Amino acid sequence: MNQLPKVLESKTKIRFQDCDPFNHLNNGSYINYFMNHREDVLLKYYDFDIYKKAKEEGKSWVSSSNQIAYLKPTLLMETVTIESQLINVTTSEIHVEMRMYNESKSQLKSIIWCGFVHFNLLKQKREIHNEDLMELFKNVNNPIDASTFEQRLTQLKDSLVSRN
Repeated sequence: MNQLPKVLESKTKIRFQDCDPFNHLNNGSYINYFMNHREDVLLKYYDFDIYKKAKEEGKSWVSSSNQIAYLKPTLLMETVTIESQLINVTTSEIHVEMRMYNESKSQLKSIIWCGFVHFNLLKQKREIHNEDLMELFKNVNNPIDASTFEQRLTQLKDSLVSRN
């Protein structure tokens, strides 16, 4: 298998319909931007289409948890850079970290940890990842050196301070 990137990146522009009256990205809309990013980069970098998989196999992932921090405002028509990486895998769950920065990645705007459960849509129950999925996950898993969300926030903030 070719070496696959472990940190996936994309850029997007913040749109009017997703902003509040102060021209800030609405708190609820951050998750939409993060999820859209992840869907797009899985397809682009791994040729992995979660919707095709759901249609053909009747299996996908459902969101089980989100932990998010809003650090700096994200503004209307601003271009942002979003990064994501798989940080933990079990036989039936995956955990992903996603980070939203300004375009140049000099300012961290938001971070989210998302948990997803592999789910059999036909049987309506949790599904175990098959061998092919586990092999993919093994190749792209990029664990972090933090046991809590708060520790990770401190790490990221400190790394930005030392870079700037």
